[in-house]
Amino acid sequence: MLLAVDIGNTSIAFGIFKGKKLVRSWKAFTERVISGKSVKLPSGIDRAIISSVVPRATPVISKMIIRKYGIGPLVLGKNIKAPIRNLYRKPRQVGQDRLVDAVAVKELYGYPAIVVDFGTAITFDVISRKGEYLGGLIFPGIETSFNALSKKAALLPKITVVPPKGLIGRDTVDSMRSGVFYGIGSLCDGIISKLRKKYGPMRVIATGGHAEIIAGFSSAVKAIDPYLTLRGLHIIAKN
Repeated sequence: MLLAVDIGNTSIAFGIFKGKKLVRSWKAFTERVISGKSVKLPSGIDRAIISSVVPRATPVISKMIIRKYGIGPLVLGKNIKAPIRNLYRKPRQVGQDRLVDAVAVKELYGYPAIVVDFGTAITFDVISRKGEYLGGLIFPGIETSFNALSKKAALLPKITVVPPKGLIGRDTVDSMRSGVFYGIGSLCDGIISKLRKKYGPMRVIATGGHAEIIAGFSSAVKAIDPYLTLRGLHIIAKN
């Protein structure tokens, strides 16, 4: 069985694949793992692959895997590369998770395509008609936006990620939620519209921790795959 690990800024996603099937998945908070909190790993794993955008966490997870299974994991960008032509001006600057998502979309959904990942940051990644990674856009994520508002504005409170009651808020908390949710939904529709105008018809696949909650605020985001990155890691590992 394969253990796929996607290390993100906020959380680490783990997935167990038996053959082609994702049979189990779970998450742990990244900072807790870095600070020493152990992760209970299942038995029966004979291969492992890691994608990471948090360099401090990569060796921590790698050591856990080595101790538990006696195998060295494949690490994207270190001892294995994502099998996609990367047209970024400085290819090493692209987060490995973004390349993994692009690989997954190429194989599972086809291309040209736009991947929208709703995580700590919201990323738009574009796969060309030739199956190349063209580049993308990066925006603050939902929680990042809320935290920035409450931190920088003295009278705005810290709030949780809950959808607004309507378009217009009737109190401060709901006004913040309306602004962020409807704002991000409109941002998605506007960016996707511009990308389609420039590159032609493109399918859109959303992923990330907040994909399902934000999809209702965007008319362009219809297909949601919460396990896209884990599936991409599985595809890369089997190749």
